[in-house]
Amino acid sequence: MIVKTLVENTSLAEPLGAEHGLSLYIETLKHRILFDLGQGSLFLENALKMKVDIAEVDLVVISHGHFDHGGGLEAFLRANSRARIYLHKKAFDDHYAKLPDGSIIPIGLNKELMNNPRFIFVDDYLRIDEELELFSAVKGRELYSTANRSLLMQVREQIQEDTFEHEQNLIINECGKVLLLAGCAHNGIVNILNRMLEIRPAPADCVIGGFHLHNPPTNQSEDEELIKAIGQFLIQTGSQFYTGHCTGLEPYKILKDIMHEKIKYLATGGVVEL
Repeated sequence: MIVKTLVENTSLAEPLGAEHGLSLYIETLKHRILFDLGQGSLFLENALKMKVDIAEVDLVVISHGHFDHGGGLEAFLRANSRARIYLHKKAFDDHYAKLPDGSIIPIGLNKELMNNPRFIFVDDYLRIDEELELFSAVKGRELYSTANRSLLMQVREQIQEDTFEHEQNLIINECGKVLLLAGCAHNGIVNILNRMLEIRPAPADCVIGGFHLHNPPTNQSEDEELIKAIGQFLIQTGSQFYTGHCTGLEPYKILKDIMHEKIKYLATGGVVEL
């Protein structure tokens, strides 16, 4: 199994562009997968430079209904004519962010695309095949990020704090190696890992994704004690972690001090082999 980072907030090499977003390309024995698509067409540009053939992708997972993970849907549909695209059934609901000045801006997906016949809408759990599983329904709120307070959703006529029911995670099981992919871990990486243990009896060998420990509108990171507590939990799992995007550089440094080689940064152009 190989994972290539097509889009992240930072880049390992100048020719590869970076943006606030995430897009990962994964090759398994059976599949060519894209996990998230960034804000727009940057994943296509970087894929070309990294010798990834987007036309050969057979499956896409959108982790949740925010534009920095699913904004590239329109570009992908033009570039690939065959892949199935898995989204949570609430991914196209109305989602917003509250800025420091109190204004509220939309951050959801393009609703004009939602009736595409290639979309497969997922509920709380779906086993795609012997390699792939999708799950959501993360209920716990242990070590939960306060940065989520600025992320909102619309329920009927009211705008309220997002509950992140639209967030799903991907499990890949290949030759006995288990990889967990999380987009932003808005539900909390600790709670996502605990939910995974309800589905599978053992922790993942490797976990890749953002941990949402930094708030872009305010440019503030989570409390250091919360980050340290998360690091202590993660290191006890025995899994290898790769993180970036919404984790933030300062929180990553704190996690690194605790977890050492058990956590590594995931930047555009990076390659992980399992």
